[in-house]
Amino acid sequence: MAQQQPKAVILLSGGLDSMVAGGIACEQGFAVNALTIDYSQRHRREIASAVEIAAALGAERHVILPLDLSRFGGSALTDEIPVPKGGVEAHGIPVTYVPARNLVFLSLTLAWAEAVGAHDIFIGVNALDYSGYPDCRPDFIASFQECARLATRDGVQGRPFTIHTPLQYWDKARIATEAARLGLDPGMSWSCYDPALDGRACGLCDSCRLRQKGFAEAGLIDPTAYAALPDGG
Repeated sequence: MAQQQPKAVILLSGGLDSMVAGGIACEQGFAVNALTIDYSQRHRREIASAVEIAAALGAERHVILPLDLSRFGGSALTDEIPVPKGGVEAHGIPVTYVPARNLVFLSLTLAWAEAVGAHDIFIGVNALDYSGYPDCRPDFIASFQECARLATRDGVQGRPFTIHTPLQYWDKARIATEAARLGLDPGMSWSCYDPALDGRACGLCDSCRLRQKGFAEAGLIDPTAYAALPDGG
């Protein structure tokens, strides 16, 4: 009898990072289940990207879970707060931070993982080319993994969960390069926080700037259509 593939759940936003994390999970031999949270964010275009990516990864199942965080507000991604377009700040936490987002999302991912018998969770966080969000840091991930051991039936019965963060110490250039190595089309992914009315990426938000910088440093073409470019292009 052929050995069954171990299951993994990937938190799939539809962005470049989560796409690459999912590709790595597949390459490592996991049967991937994808979870996308529709939290009423401005950049809901990424949900369509997540659907396309999940299909490309051959996900066993893709769940799009509604969770209306606009009811809470408190972020430029979920509230009537302008998305900053002036450049990535070197210090401080920007208003695009969604309160406790990865804590909430990982909790939901953990719940589904336990339900389907998966003990491996993949998330595409990284602590280099990012916007300073506290829930992308390695110490948060380590703390959540311990929380998962303490808070679940499987954990207390000696079947702990592993939170995989393969991109944790990668910059965007390496992530773009890895997408190419894995044969993943970066055009499937979406990064922009504040899409233009015509559907193009704004080109000026932190996420657009970091994406453009990464592809340029990697010497790769970014297929994203931008409404504007930082250099005025």
